[in-house]
Order: sequence, then structure tokens, then C-alpha cells
Amino acid sequence: MPWLYCPVIKIRPSTPQDAPRAIAIWRRAVDATHDFLTPEDRQAIDRDVVSFLPSAPLWVAVDDQDRALAFMLLNDGHMEALFVDPDHRGSGLGRALVRHALERFPGLTTDVNEQNAQAMGFYERLGFTPTGRSPRDGQGRPYPLIHLRHPPPTPAG
Repeated sequence: MPWLYCPVIKIRPSTPQDAPRAIAIWRRAVDATHDFLTPEDRQAIDRDVVSFLPSAPLWVAVDDQDRALAFMLLNDGHMEALFVDPDHRGSGLGRALVRHALERFPGLTTDVNEQNAQAMGFYERLGFTPTGRSPRDGQGRPYPLIHLRHPPPTPAG
């Protein structure tokens, strides 16, 4: 049986130096998974992200050179964002970031674009369940959101 290389995933808080890489990850991930966005909305959202993301308190998953490969934004038990560089999808980075969030916030919630079937499948495989739906995204655009929640662990005994 051949040996499989499984790198240890390091997760750390972001620094200002991570901002350009986080923006690049966001753009590449959105281009790979959000084909439902109109070109006009994609450009408008990009402008918002470029102005917001550099100062956001992100958690980043980094490689052994300390280069960000994925990031997550948490806000009091709600995961506002999770993006993985498309070159590293399926490598466990997203799962590791979600696990990191669940350690801090059992009962974690998040929202997923209804049109993003890949993300819905990812969260369902991790145990998230739908709790509701909104007909528009957080900026009022016509992209429905599915609200998800990870059930908190039940006490033993």
C-alpha cells in the first residue's frame, strides 16, 4: 500500500499581510462556484469584498510556507464566510476550518446560496441541517439563502 501524504493543517488568525491572498482566494473560489451571479452583481460584490476583507478578522488555513489556502470569517457563532482556493478543494481545508469553528461555537450557523449545490452538499455532509430560507441575500440581491445550523453535541449521561 503506498504512503499518502497528509499535511498537518495549521489554522491561525489572519494578519494584514494575508489580505491580498484572501481576496485572491475569494475571487478564485467565487469564479469556480458562483456561476449563478450576474456579471454586474459579481463586480459589485467584488468591490464590497475588496473594501471589507482586508480588515476582517479571518481565520486562515495555511501551508507549510505560511501561505493562506483557505479562510473563514466567524461572527459570534455564525460563519459569515468560508472560501477555499479551488486548487486545494477536497484537501480537508474547509472541513478543518469548520471543525475549528465548531470547537469555539457548538451549534454553529451559516448561510449558503441556494444555487450553490456544492456548498450545500459540503455542509450537509458535515451534519448541518436547514433551518430556514430567505428569498434574498444579505445585500438584498435576488440570490436566495438557505440558513443552516450544526446541532450542538448532546450531553453524555
